[in-house]
Amino acid sequence: MTGVLVLKRVFDARVRGIRWVEIIGAVLVAVMVLSVYVAKAAAARESARIGELEREIAENRQRVRLLRAEISRLEQPGRLEALSRAAGLGPVDVRRQTKEAEIGTIVTAPAPAPKPAPVVTPAPTSPAAEAAAVAAAVAGGQR
Repeated sequence: MTGVLVLKRVFDARVRGIRWVEIIGAVLVAVMVLSVYVAKAAAARESARIGELEREIAENRQRVRLLRAEISRLEQPGRLEALSRAAGLGPVDVRRQTKEAEIGTIVTAPAPAPKPAPVVTPAPTSPAAEAAAVAAAVAGGQR
């Protein structure tokens, strides 16, 4: 029965005319309102992020479609044939074809020797410029 008396005392206790239960209830309602507001703001942020990601996905799908169209245009046989003709390429002569077993006997051409690096010589100078440079070097050495 003492528990009932304690509970009755809490319900009857007042702070400036307001019961403790009413104060605690008001605080709990305020916390619930605040938590709902925070959850709603977080959901709005997530919704905006989802919308942004969906737009990026749509843009990437469009890019993939464009790239696939570009690949199919670049791989057209007529275009490749025209490019090979322009480069001087043609079909392999029948006499130059070999069988799979004879591939090891084919002699390949040796790799070309590397070209030597060009020698860079300084630009010729006039005798007057050379004399001025020598005079400057001598004057610098005497200081």
